[in-house]
Amino acid sequence: MSVILDKHTAVEREPNPRRGKGPSAFTIFWRSVIGRAYPRVIGIQRELSWLFFDIFLPFMTTMSYVLVYEAIGAPASYKGLVLVGGAMTAFWLNVLWSMAMQLYWDKEQGNLQLYMLAPTSRMAILTGMALGGLFSTTIRATIILIGGSLIFGISYQATSWLALIGVFFLSLIALYGMGMLLSSIFLVYGRGAWQMTAALQEPVFFVSGFHFPVKALGTVVATGASIVPLTLGLDAMRQLLFPEMMQQFQFLSVGSEAAILAGLALFFGLLARWSLQRMERKSRQDGRLTERGN
Repeated sequence: MSVILDKHTAVEREPNPRRGKGPSAFTIFWRSVIGRAYPRVIGIQRELSWLFFDIFLPFMTTMSYVLVYEAIGAPASYKGLVLVGGAMTAFWLNVLWSMAMQLYWDKEQGNLQLYMLAPTSRMAILTGMALGGLFSTTIRATIILIGGSLIFGISYQATSWLALIGVFFLSLIALYGMGMLLSSIFLVYGRGAWQMTAALQEPVFFVSGFHFPVKALGTVVATGASIVPLTLGLDAMRQLLFPEMMQQFQFLSVGSEAAILAGLALFFGLLARWSLQRMERKSRQDGRLTERGN
């Protein structure tokens, strides 16, 4: 049996098989996630004015849609339908501006080189961004939902809270997977990312049925809009929260929508991984990341 001689104590010691080995890939991944999420969570506490504007102004926008139903004397469930959609808009905006645009902004600020050189996965960095942004976004969505429900007296009759939570998380996983994919695409197209972000914001509000049941757009449009995970996620959550009203407005069954959301989560996750790896290869081969060199 081999031994190691400590030069200071001159005592024979058993060799440590783990000595010289670094942390595992799994450990590095989750350390990167936590390290990147931390600044976004702490940043809210250091600049509370951001939290005010991120919550109060979107709250007013959602209330304006709810007041339309209030003015025509619609049942509370119709107002609840709009309120749920208004709360979920926070997640779409977070994906567009805090995920899809993030790598482009980091490039402009000179931080992208650090991400590319860091001995960790780019998906770990983006996952940390997603979890950090999810913290403030969830606060915003919760306040909109609870505040609007109290003001307008909206009650919910969930058929299954477990199914509701499951659909909600499936929607977020698929949505943030889509955000990871968009982040690499927007970075490659450089300054055109601003135009793409603006072009995707309002149209998705419309075709995804944030303020009305997506079935109203017709089967063809609703099917095309289902590429955005929140389209099916919203429809499923509304069916679970307002079962009686949604019997005439449902697009697909909750089970079918949950299965499609699981497929979209896997699809966007794999596609984002491939896109980020391709982006890294391009940076090594061409010495740049954007198509136009901007």
